[in-house]
Amino acid sequence: MTRTKLAVLVSIAAAGPLIALAPAPQDGQPAAEPIQPVAQDAEKKAETMKLLGGLEGTWRLVQEDGSLSKETSVFKLSSAGAVVREVMMVGEPHEMTNLYHMDGDAVVCTHYCAVGNQPRMVAKNGVEDTDEGPAIDFHVDSVSNYVEGQDHYMGGLKLVFVDSDTVHQVWTTFNGEGGVAGQMTFVLKRDADV
Repeated sequence: MTRTKLAVLVSIAAAGPLIALAPAPQDGQPAAEPIQPVAQDAEKKAETMKLLGGLEGTWRLVQEDGSLSKETSVFKLSSAGAVVREVMMVGEPHEMTNLYHMDGDAVVCTHYCAVGNQPRMVAKNGVEDTDEGPAIDFHVDSVSNYVEGQDHYMGGLKLVFVDSDTVHQVWTTFNGEGGVAGQMTFVLKRDADV
């Protein structure tokens, strides 16, 4: 019987001890290549995560007549504040999830789409000032699980932080050839009743 050896890596982080368990290479198995850290501006990270973290809570979609839809999006901080998780259209058959996090100075959004693919979108410029308010403009980097029978993927997302209770999500859909197939804007209002 072969036992998996575990390497215990211990480091002391600013928030306290962090312990990570990783399988040690087995006999004859090559070690992983070293990973080089990316540069990250602490101020830029703090500004971005404060903006994204400020979304925490329940939001409702504003319908064309101005009323609030019963469909909700729920934002929640996760992974010790390093990730913001959004669940869109909670409880609906087409419920979807987005994960937002930093990668160096860039901001990443992975969209777990109801059609079954997962576009990874990157905002290399981070937070930008616009006439409507601070914005994060994501563009497609890669798409996993784009399989035969699927004819589109979400390849762009612009988050506009209009005010503390209003966010616009401008989604751009692309076809398999990379052409723009459509665009939709969701206006979200913070749900004061939750």
